[in-house]
Amino acid sequence: MPQISGVSETALYVADVARSAKFYEDKLGFRRLAGDDRFCGLRVASGQVLILFQKGGSLKPVTTSGGVIPPHDGDGQLHIAFTISPAEFAEWETRLREKGITIESVVQWEGGLRSLYFRDLDRHLIELVTPGLWKE
Repeated sequence: MPQISGVSETALYVADVARSAKFYEDKLGFRRLAGDDRFCGLRVASGQVLILFQKGGSLKPVTTSGGVIPPHDGDGQLHIAFTISPAEFAEWETRLREKGITIESVVQWEGGLRSLYFRDLDRHLIELVTPGLWKE
């Protein structure tokens, strides 16, 4: 069977693309790659992209020079987790608080792993987690 080599992009659907993009740039340090009023692609780490889509903005197919992107959308308080270094856990906790972000929960997992949970501007649950949570 052919193998999948990773997750290239993940999407969240937001009320205001520009406002949400600024949140992820300012609070988490992501870098804007491309976008318009319908979407914004943000570099999370090498080869990993978070796409913010305008809620309801992709309900029709989008024709590109290379083909058609089928319609899609999402709603609700979704969850996404980003990996952080264990050595930077306290620094992230401090940074979030200094940036005015309320930390909803800190979880100590088995084996010494930890997670910070907070909400973005659209109430999506964002997690910063140290590596190794999922045993493969």
